[in-house]
Amino acid sequence: MAAKSAAAPVLDWSWNHTPATSAALVAGGAYALAATGSVTGLPPTHALMVAGAGAAAQSVADMVQHRPAGHIVARCAAWLTAGGWTASALADHTPLTWGMTGWWAAGTVAGMTLARGLVQAEETARTERHQRKLQKWANKQAGEWHDRLHRLFRLEGHQVDGVRPWKGDVGYTVLVTMPSDTPELPADAVRKLAVDLRLPKGGGIQILDGETYGQTLIRVTAVDVLAQQIDLPDTPPDTTVTSIYDGIPLGLKPDAEEARIAVVDDCVLVVGQTGSGKTNTVNVANAGALRTNNTIVMHIDVTGAGISLPWLHTWASDGTAGVPLIDWTADTVEEAHILCDTVIAGIGARKTGHQDKLTEDDKLTVTHDLPEVLVVVDEIAELPPALLRKLDTIVNTGRAVRVRVLICGLRATQDVITAAMKKQSRGRVGMRVSDPEELSHLFPTGGARINPKSAPYKGCGFYSSPDADDVVSDPAAFKAYRITPKQIRALSVTYAERRPKLEDVFLDTEPGQYYASRWGRILPRLYKLAQLAPTTTPYTSGDTLYPPINPLTGIPITTDPEDENAPAPRVVATASQEAARPGPAVGSDLLSTILAAARTTPAQTPATTNGGGDDATVIQADFGRVIQQAGTPDDRPNPVPQLLAEAHQHVVAAGGRMWSSDLAAAHGLDPRAFGTELNRLLRDVGVERPGAGTVRIGDESKSGYLAETLAEAIRCYRNTQ
Repeated sequence: MAAKSAAAPVLDWSWNHTPATSAALVAGGAYALAATGSVTGLPPTHALMVAGAGAAAQSVADMVQHRPAGHIVARCAAWLTAGGWTASALADHTPLTWGMTGWWAAGTVAGMTLARGLVQAEETARTERHQRKLQKWANKQAGEWHDRLHRLFRLEGHQVDGVRPWKGDVGYTVLVTMPSDTPELPADAVRKLAVDLRLPKGGGIQILDGETYGQTLIRVTAVDVLAQQIDLPDTPPDTTVTSIYDGIPLGLKPDAEEARIAVVDDCVLVVGQTGSGKTNTVNVANAGALRTNNTIVMHIDVTGAGISLPWLHTWASDGTAGVPLIDWTADTVEEAHILCDTVIAGIGARKTGHQDKLTEDDKLTVTHDLPEVLVVVDEIAELPPALLRKLDTIVNTGRAVRVRVLICGLRATQDVITAAMKKQSRGRVGMRVSDPEELSHLFPTGGARINPKSAPYKGCGFYSSPDADDVVSDPAAFKAYRITPKQIRALSVTYAERRPKLEDVFLDTEPGQYYASRWGRILPRLYKLAQLAPTTTPYTSGDTLYPPINPLTGIPITTDPEDENAPAPRVVATASQEAARPGPAVGSDLLSTILAAARTTPAQTPATTNGGGDDATVIQADFGRVIQQAGTPDDRPNPVPQLLAEAHQHVVAAGGRMWSSDLAAAHGLDPRAFGTELNRLLRDVGVERPGAGTVRIGDESKSGYLAETLAEAIRCYRNTQ
């Protein structure tokens, strides 16, 4: 019911009439006046006075708008004709007779036809005037450019074939046919032309090759588009239904043309330093994808779902949108695993379940009933390695079944973006940076020629994306649209009713069973239950399913428990180990005491019953880490450092994530000494903590550890033996 009420029509009080309907309304008013006036005894002179006043007002308005004299006369005649008919009907009291009604109907049809014809004639004349004015301007510019090229570069035999203005009057393009003895302009031509034209700092000159050899395109930017704040267009014509095949608009290029990225066949990589406007650009991309009716948008943002909350507000809090704009929001690492498992299983299900649709192409055709799935990942540096591997699987396998990923990070380096993500992301967006090398790393083709000073303002950046011919062009500067939370809420209501749904084939998988109850798991974390609008009830009224958690890795298990990924037995400390654990102390002395049992030298190790020899068990350890051992496998101790194993148990017991200070307190250790040793154990096997070691619990982020990170180190220690 909430969804229906949200879509209820509203009254439109605007006067959106065509010329023909306006003429019909005037004729209807005249007939009503004649009918009522004949009954009340209205004098005929009143009708003539009204018609005369209307004709006079119409002639003044037409002259102000510079309409042709013939059009002015025709409109005045129409007013006087209507007034004459009304006066005649009032004089004879015959407005309701068949004769007078027939004349009225004939006059009405003639007035509607005349009005339509006059408007079409005026539009044609206006277009012709604009074309003549434009041609006059282009001819003048062509002559000036011909003289300019001769004066600056001593060209002879060149020809200026045309000058085409850009949208928004921000610049123009000059097409020049160069002489055969001088096929190119000199290297300093850009600087000389900019100085000669006295362009502003934000303007510029760009010289490109034409369609044939010998043709040169000179692009002149006369207005600094990048310096302006460009609000996202949100008028009714700008919110009509689009298709994901049209691409996603991001902003404007220096020539005021729209910058668009393609996300049907390729993934997109968005990078930018803090404060560059990256989050705003991501929300603009959200708006472009949600404007379509054949795209489902999912979010992964484990730092608080910041990119999702503005789009969910109208549904979750206000209740003005009947459905969630974002189909799935993974606000925690655990929820992100469930989302990725469902998407990966859905990719496989689409490949086998939609074979009948692969007739003309080896890739699915996106429709409202078979939508594209776009997974937007923000702050990818915060994700653990196991989750990155699942995203790599989606990136590598989802293209044919229209599942793509838009990845956001602070940098495009290997420590943030995986090799698969970068390789498969042919769409690249680099927001404002301070180091040109970062852009060169992001854009392997043409990036070396990028100057960050070409996009110095907040919200500016560079982008490259495949065109209609699947050719990736060199990166170009652009200014992202500005989208505000107020706009997002308004657009959410507009776009809610066009949202598609995932088909049964995609969800008919083992992980898909957790899809229906996703909001039952997510909303209590994002909102207080008392704040939720009634529109959320259909999504939270059922049973909420929680997948079991692997006690070793802390990763949700969404497949058959008999699978190889089934949860391993939880390691529990024995009673003797608990009794031998020392009491609270501080500093590295306590660590040495705790791990003294693991430091066994050959002299301290008793020989086996065989009296030594090859079968003797010999162990050397350094601070709890086995560095050398001999003997049979059954005699060898666990290669996993005791400190690492116990830390993993504490983090798993705490729910999969724990701050460093709390973990040190659980061991009864000094936080600094504990962190130093545990980090060394991770580095020794090449395991890095995601997000530079920052862990978010609730609304607060501190240095900490994830169960998944510690489990990765445990596996590495076991594999080294």
